[in-house]
Amino acid sequence: MALNFADKSVIGLAAPPMMADLGLTATEYGTIASSFYLLFSVSAIAFGFLGNRFSGKWLLAGLAVVWSVAQLPVMIPAAGFAVLLITRVLLGAGEGPGLPLGVHNAFTWVPPKSRGLTAALLTVGSALGVIVGAPLLNAAIHGLGWRSAFGILGLLGLMWVAAWLLVGGDGPYAERGRPPAGGEAGIGTGGAAAGWPPTYRAMLGTGTWLGTLASGFAVYWGLAVAIAFLPLYFGKVGYGPTTIGFLVTFPAYLSAAGMLLGGWLSQRLIKRGVSRHLAQGMFGGAFAVISGLSMLGMTRFDSPWLALPLAALAFGVGNSQTPLSQAAVADTVPARRRGAVLGLWYALVSTASIVAPTVTGMLVDAAPVPLVGYGWAFDLAGAMAVVGGLIAVFVVRPDRDAARIGGDAPAREPAQAA
Repeated sequence: MALNFADKSVIGLAAPPMMADLGLTATEYGTIASSFYLLFSVSAIAFGFLGNRFSGKWLLAGLAVVWSVAQLPVMIPAAGFAVLLITRVLLGAGEGPGLPLGVHNAFTWVPPKSRGLTAALLTVGSALGVIVGAPLLNAAIHGLGWRSAFGILGLLGLMWVAAWLLVGGDGPYAERGRPPAGGEAGIGTGGAAAGWPPTYRAMLGTGTWLGTLASGFAVYWGLAVAIAFLPLYFGKVGYGPTTIGFLVTFPAYLSAAGMLLGGWLSQRLIKRGVSRHLAQGMFGGAFAVISGLSMLGMTRFDSPWLALPLAALAFGVGNSQTPLSQAAVADTVPARRRGAVLGLWYALVSTASIVAPTVTGMLVDAAPVPLVGYGWAFDLAGAMAVVGGLIAVFVVRPDRDAARIGGDAPAREPAQAA
């Protein structure tokens, strides 16, 4: 996940010299940034269904080869707009299933009650990709040229594949294929006599699915804006190239802390008998609301010392809802359908990233000055995060939905004494 997210974020770090070298407008640059997500969702859906049937070890290895090799043509000096567009599409096709398949694979190693923290520990890799990768990639961009960063990431990805083939695999909770006659052991332990299998219509029509989809879509809209345009925004408000490489890590630090704290606290609450509505739905939705309110405030203060912490909250805290949402969705559905359902969820959530960079680029180009355009874009993203988070707070109820359709969440445990 660290390499996966470093691959996503490199486009924003390389944007200033790349745009100057190739003569790109903000809209053209936004189109390149958006192209990453063109096949992202389609690939996530396809490999989500494959994840129900085949080992995550080989699926993840194959995807990593694709996304690593896709970046190498950018190093060719003559590579321009068309090459960047094509390679970002291929990169997105390879990386689209990375998070849902990774989470699905990680869940094969833990029981249901431990999924919240497990998802957080995995997803925190995305923050590490920025914390560790951004300063190093920024140094490479300004020391070796902007093309070098893409080549470095491609080679690191191929090195990861070799390591993964040595140590990766499925855990003892892995379930694939069709259940034995008479149903599936462990399914429906939330209290429903749902039978096998629940339909996808039933699984995708729950409040948990729709609520996490709403908050996830809004958060990923803001995340796509941050990846593509936050370095450019920091440059417009007066920060130098070297400083920007460190500033973009601030949201990642908060994201890592929020994901770990949220996952740990959610898991602790569930073990003490607290409902998943509170531990996953309300808690995750609150992260999105805080992110949106911070985004709405960050351009309304002249002081950069106040704008910086608000920017960190705006683009860091929201992503802390992602592992809680993934755990909630996984708890709501049978284990043998989990790979496909997580893939579908992530595919629909990430469609926000197809549109957000292009819309942001258009707003920046249409504004009288770029900073006004950034303000419009951040306001739009902030309002979406607030609305999406509030929807999640009220409708994400994994215990109820698992009981109704025969999901994977066990019945709530008796409350323990503090």
